[in-house]
Amino acid sequence: MSKLRQIAFYGKGGIGKSTTSQNTLAALADLGQRILIVGCDPKADSTRLILHAKNQDTILSLAAAQGSVEDLEIDDVMKIGYKNIKCVESGGPEPGVGCAGRGVITSINFLEENGAYEDIDYVSYDVLGDVVCGGFAMPIRENKAQEIYIVMSGEMMAMYAANNISKGILKYANSGGVRLGGLVCNERKTDKELELADALAKKLGTQLIYFVPRDNVVQHAELRRMTVLEYAPDSKQADHYRTLANRIHANAGKGIIPTPITMDELEDLLMEHGVMAKVDESIVGKTAASAAA
Repeated sequence: MSKLRQIAFYGKGGIGKSTTSQNTLAALADLGQRILIVGCDPKADSTRLILHAKNQDTILSLAAAQGSVEDLEIDDVMKIGYKNIKCVESGGPEPGVGCAGRGVITSINFLEENGAYEDIDYVSYDVLGDVVCGGFAMPIRENKAQEIYIVMSGEMMAMYAANNISKGILKYANSGGVRLGGLVCNERKTDKELELADALAKKLGTQLIYFVPRDNVVQHAELRRMTVLEYAPDSKQADHYRTLANRIHANAGKGIIPTPITMDELEDLLMEHGVMAKVDESIVGKTAASAAA
């Protein structure tokens, strides 16, 4: 029996983390791996492409309807999607009310207590944005996810978030055993994006596990609530996700304790690659044009 691998996808909000993770997990399922996805985002959009659905009922919403989480059965919260991938969404409270991270804690405890991790090769946690609260850091803090894959781009704030997430991994690496598996760059077509992603990976002491090119077929598939693997299995983009899945599959036990950098070092990295200089020139040009007008 293969050892259960618990991985997590983290990254800045809006970076394409859920899309990247679902396509990668679909590719892993194509390899014959048994997958459980635990969505840890209050939007509950971590499983929609696998289930072909707008939203899956969440553990928190079902618990509220039933009275408590103890009144739920595993079949109430788990749906089966593409290639028999098991899907669960933790959910969260209404905006501005309560702690969204509470759903993550409640969900993981419920799933463990009810045998959801049996006969599974991979459990994947799709976690909202930056590590800014204990609830969302729970897969790292409690040693639930042993391998973290950070989805980022060449944009400054995406790189900042990747570095900040690395700080969270470092904080709990020795006590919990969590490791950084690598960076996944989801291309935004910014200046010198591949070079910046690779440079940041080296600074953090990890690898750029894959650079996912931008392709409109991803949006076409999403509009149909499907992964690219299912919508366009013969496309180049589907092959990119297959390669990413194979690299993650071969990466077992190769994670590292990251070496986060300071904000000054991050800005220096951008300067070294000429990105900050281009931004400055653009601002100066616009200012001069406005003055002339």
